[in-house]
Amino acid sequence: MAFTKLPYRPCTGVMLLNPDNKVFVGQRIDTTMEAWQMPQGGIDEGENPEDCAFRELKEEIGTNNAKVIASTKGWLTYDLPSNLVGKVWGGRYRGQKQKWFLMRFLGDNADIDLDTHHPEFIAWKWVESRDLPALIVPFKRELYHAVIKEFSAYLNS
Repeated sequence: MAFTKLPYRPCTGVMLLNPDNKVFVGQRIDTTMEAWQMPQGGIDEGENPEDCAFRELKEEIGTNNAKVIASTKGWLTYDLPSNLVGKVWGGRYRGQKQKWFLMRFLGDNADIDLDTHHPEFIAWKWVESRDLPALIVPFKRELYHAVIKEFSAYLNS
């Protein structure tokens, strides 16, 4: 099957803002590259996207003490590079379709704990939204630009 005929994996993403409107990013644990990303993950069968977003926060950063400010109007997509299709997610998907949520973090930095049941990040930091695309793997940059554009009315940078 040509990879363009494969479906997108349904997923959510979270742009988590601290009180200074900086965005949480985590450095991925599963790569030798210095790859950073916002929390995200696949939607379980029967799960709604907002519940998934809160679950992913808890699973990836140890807390989901946040409130939703906004969400993307629709789904945003990205395709995997051809060298990863067939290797990621059992070869069942061409990329991801993501519903993004802008959330305000209500906790303290001390609440963030990357030592979760299945750690995904080895480090984390707060960054300006305008700096996000430069930190992200190249094949997700266009999607990150789209997320920033959709939430621009809520961002100071």
